[in-house]
Amino acid sequence: MKVLAALSGGVDSAVAAAKAVEAGHEVVGVHMALSSEPAQCRVGSRGCCSIEDAGDAARAAEIIGIPFYVWDLAEEFERTVIADFVEQYRVGHTPNPCVRCNEFVKFRELAQRAKALGFDAVCTGHYAAIVDGAHGPELHRGADSLKDQSYVLAIMGPEELSRVVLPLGDAPSKAWVRDEAERLGLGVSNKPDSYDICFIPDGDTQGFLRAHLGDDEGEIVSVDGEVLGTHRGYWNFTVGQRKGLRIEQPADDGRPRYVLETRPSSNQVVVGAAELLSVNHIESTDAVWLASDDDASDNAELFVQVRAHGAPVPVASLTHTDGGVGLTVELAEPLRGVAAGQSLVVYRGTRVLGEATISSTARR
Repeated sequence: MKVLAALSGGVDSAVAAAKAVEAGHEVVGVHMALSSEPAQCRVGSRGCCSIEDAGDAARAAEIIGIPFYVWDLAEEFERTVIADFVEQYRVGHTPNPCVRCNEFVKFRELAQRAKALGFDAVCTGHYAAIVDGAHGPELHRGADSLKDQSYVLAIMGPEELSRVVLPLGDAPSKAWVRDEAERLGLGVSNKPDSYDICFIPDGDTQGFLRAHLGDDEGEIVSVDGEVLGTHRGYWNFTVGQRKGLRIEQPADDGRPRYVLETRPSSNQVVVGAAELLSVNHIESTDAVWLASDDDASDNAELFVQVRAHGAPVPVASLTHTDGGVGLTVELAEPLRGVAAGQSLVVYRGTRVLGEATISSTARR
């Protein structure tokens, strides 16, 4: 196949591209420049998309022996990922920008450009696997449970499954990948992983939101409406948060308080006891289903995951709503700290069946 390999400048994508070449594919490397003002270097292990990363990607492509190009996708990234990130916080949600980046940039913009240029597939260094199933290609968890990234890939949609190559799906560990990079002489074998939000390399999410949304003093209240303190903007808080509340008045029982809800309309943050964070009913929208009707007809042995590396929780029932656009999930056991805006991914065993965006939760 003719394959377009996304080279981030890190060890995973470099090894993935090399593996695609070893598999006999005709590979071309491309680095997606996502920042209009890239930093010269990372801040430690934080962030990515720096000039340093572009240089590392170019050197890896040269060593592998494949053509290499840089695509400026900064405008698309700003419009579809960064602007959405700010807007989701403005409406009181907790977004996952990595999911949106995979949806709009890596598996829409990249895939569309690859198809227009005559490529058969795109290749990335994600830790997940594409498996040939009875009804076509299926997305499964990666072999390394600690690095599995199937959660953030569920958004890609069924049409892309047949056009994606994921060479690290069977990688047993990150140490193995680093050993492969060393064996291949790629020069990035010891490069630290990037983490946190790539477009906030200093890790100061509150400062980033303050720059975009400003300050707006509001009340921190109990579930009964008692005013306990003040804050500088509800967007600085997310469901399940404990630190940074700055409430001087202790709870009557002396236990810590947690953020239960943010209310954009009144600029209030509602706090309460830990047990009030547990929910067993989830409503979600914008569903992307990767399974056929036959594959998804039985609710047995279904699990959902609401964080990239969260534990899967068994499902009591799952119902498609709004003509398949929404999902209603009843959990077999309570799940704590679920926020609107997070991605809900449905699994059967290791297989991803679908994804949706959480719109509301309840305790029933």
